[in-house]
Amino acid sequence: MSLASDTWYLFVRALKKVLRNPILLFFSLLQPIIFLVLFTQLFTRFSSVPGLFPPGLTYLEYATPGILLQNGFSSALQSGTSIVDELNSGMLEKMLVTPVNRSAILLGRLLSDAFRVVVQSVIILVLAYFLGFNVAAGAGGIASMLVVIAFFGLAWSGISLAIGMRTRSAETVFGIGGFLTFPLLFMSDALVPTSAMPSWIATVSQFNPISYAVDAVRSVSVPSNAFSVLGLSLPGNVLSALGYIAAIAVVTLGATLYLFRKVVS
Repeated sequence: MSLASDTWYLFVRALKKVLRNPILLFFSLLQPIIFLVLFTQLFTRFSSVPGLFPPGLTYLEYATPGILLQNGFSSALQSGTSIVDELNSGMLEKMLVTPVNRSAILLGRLLSDAFRVVVQSVIILVLAYFLGFNVAAGAGGIASMLVVIAFFGLAWSGISLAIGMRTRSAETVFGIGGFLTFPLLFMSDALVPTSAMPSWIATVSQFNPISYAVDAVRSVSVPSNAFSVLGLSLPGNVLSALGYIAAIAVVTLGATLYLFRKVVS
């Protein structure tokens, strides 16, 4: 069997496994939906603070890209639990005695994680649209947003998978994922502009990978008259974010590949 056909088969298998557990899908979407519905309404008057936001930009328009990345980030960090399940149940060992391509085992799972993040992002975008959110760059902007989010989720899935293969503990994967999610989220410009942050958090935000990805998504979603105030550019933000995420992917997926080869051997 070829790498492509094996990858497709394992991609479909991973998606079916997710669909058979709708409770997990519901709760993985619940947190970003709460952020979208409650946070954007609770802090809606932030947009009227002088000098904090560009004129005409609502808090919903500012925060939705951050909530999309928060969903991608948290969903990616949960993906290691599935590999733990297959390791502990012996399913991975059973796959290894079949003629399936070894690379497809990992690639199919990574692609299914990225696809799940994209589908969840589309659901959040639809809900945000009914709340009043619009993408300034239109259909092309939406496609760019989904590419950045999928790539971001793919890079961060490597962390979760590496932790899962190293520890073989779902509790450890969830614990480390929760430990990373909120500090990185709140020390980025996902929900609050850097001008409103304490100086040390604003400094951390400049090097935070979430900030890079959020700014790329935001640069195609907010009106162009907001670019200068928010420090955005197009396509500069998108290209720099993809480069930054690619560097993260080299490290995280490299660690995943190394540990996977150890498990296979």
